[in-house]
Amino acid sequence: MNILPFLARNVATTCVAAACDAIAGYPQWLVRRIGHPVMWTGWLTDVLDRRMNHDTDCDRSRHRKGFFAAFVIATVPCGCVALLQGAASRRLAPPFALLAGGIAASSLIAQRSLWEHVHAVSTAARDGLPQARDAVSHIVGRDPAQLDEAGVMRAAMETLAENFSDGVVAPLLWMVIGGPAGAAFYKSVNTADSMIGHRTPRHDRFGHAAARLDDLINLPASRLSALWIILAAVTMPGMDARGAWRIVRRDARRHRSPNAGWPEAAMAGALGVRLSGPRSYHGVVSHEPWVGDGSARVTPRDLERALALYHRACMVQGVILITLALMTRRAWRKGKSPS
Repeated sequence: MNILPFLARNVATTCVAAACDAIAGYPQWLVRRIGHPVMWTGWLTDVLDRRMNHDTDCDRSRHRKGFFAAFVIATVPCGCVALLQGAASRRLAPPFALLAGGIAASSLIAQRSLWEHVHAVSTAARDGLPQARDAVSHIVGRDPAQLDEAGVMRAAMETLAENFSDGVVAPLLWMVIGGPAGAAFYKSVNTADSMIGHRTPRHDRFGHAAARLDDLINLPASRLSALWIILAAVTMPGMDARGAWRIVRRDARRHRSPNAGWPEAAMAGALGVRLSGPRSYHGVVSHEPWVGDGSARVTPRDLERALALYHRACMVQGVILITLALMTRRAWRKGKSPS
């Protein structure tokens, strides 16, 4: 079976999706009118959680029901997107089907919105600490009232690094692998993990399958995101690409998350700062190891440098996607030509 046509189409769709998200993002008027794919998956996850996860269930029952819920959450959106993609392919000419698929799939990428939310923290810091705390409260789960300016900046920078992997690299990677349906599969699992994958009495067993599946499907993207950051640092004056590589090798696996430590370590090393470390969630202090060798006194200027590094890493990824698209298309055409 020749997978080159399938791969070439997926890579081209991914390029269109990445470009559309970078240019326009997901319009707020569309959110108000029909919502967002993450909101739809969140609704499905919430329904399954309320209907299947009961306090009276034993741990074994909760684990079994959670496995079934994770299966439904992963397959239903993926199947719906695959059906819509198939219908578009039958009704539209190939170039228009590819364009429509890319535009629709751009809703599964958070490239532009991530920059906007983190940049809002940087901008709010100019008006004072209360404004910066309010801005960061929209993107992190820790207690903003417990954070000083450096804590706010570190929280925003860690979110930028982690979500570069989760919200940008991973959906694009899964789009290359499986087209828009592959990206929908990834985004659904990632959304389920964010809602029920927490180690709480209610979700420790029920959300176990979703959390472990999310860890598994994020493994390749977390490593790629660190690589993109390191390559971006090579092209930017004032960034320490060698330091990024060294910190990734040393600290990435020490992080509490099997995946988030990779982009965080790369960003900490490139910028010469320290990330992670102790933090407070709902009044409970979590003593996490530090990542990086630099100062923990992260400033708004450091966050602006992190945003510039993130932007360059997105460009590195875009160049690689375009190169891959050209290579797969050329290989496909060569395979079609008579020998």
